[in-house]
Amino acid sequence: MQENDRSSSEKIANELRAQILAGQRLPGSRILQENIAEEFGASRLPVRDALRRLQVDGLVTIVANTGAWVSKLTKSECEDAYQIRERLEPLLMRQSVERMPEQTISELSKLLDQMEASDDVETFLRLDRDFHLLAYSFAPKGMIKDLVDRLWNTTQHYRRAFVKLSGVQAGSVTHLEHRLILDSIVRKDLDDMEQNLAAHIRRTRNSLVAHPEIFD
Repeated sequence: MQENDRSSSEKIANELRAQILAGQRLPGSRILQENIAEEFGASRLPVRDALRRLQVDGLVTIVANTGAWVSKLTKSECEDAYQIRERLEPLLMRQSVERMPEQTISELSKLLDQMEASDDVETFLRLDRDFHLLAYSFAPKGMIKDLVDRLWNTTQHYRRAFVKLSGVQAGSVTHLEHRLILDSIVRKDLDDMEQNLAAHIRRTRNSLVAHPEIFD
């Protein structure tokens, strides 16, 4: 691939990633290569490469000789994804917190302050994602971290649905759960931290599967 095509592919992938994570392209919606190529003034080659990148990220599903769609989960698949997250993310956070500098703990606290100060769903989703992924960021690179990143991408739409169901008002259970997680990080009580994080993810899963209409 030419350098210009690689640059174009990265630009297209970044823009499509932002659109999908922001809910501007809904799960199951088709992504037409010719439309994307026209929108970005690019050839089909960088568009195809961008879609392959997003498939690796868990954001796009490509069907050979058919096309590409924004990844969509059934209720059963979403439940499976959350059960995997419930088991892997506490381990990932433990690995990260063992290496985490004090400055990062302060940054996590600031993110929670910002989260609690806003009642906007999209602001909450962005800060919530920043909080969790920062908390995992000092874990060693490898299969666990890659899988967690992919699952966060694939379940983004369903976390948005959960937030709309539960609300983001000050004093909500979600905010209290985040504070419990941060408190256990501050105290370096890794067992308590794992339990708090697992319970946090489990409650989201239970809320989602109780609303099958989300997956229609």
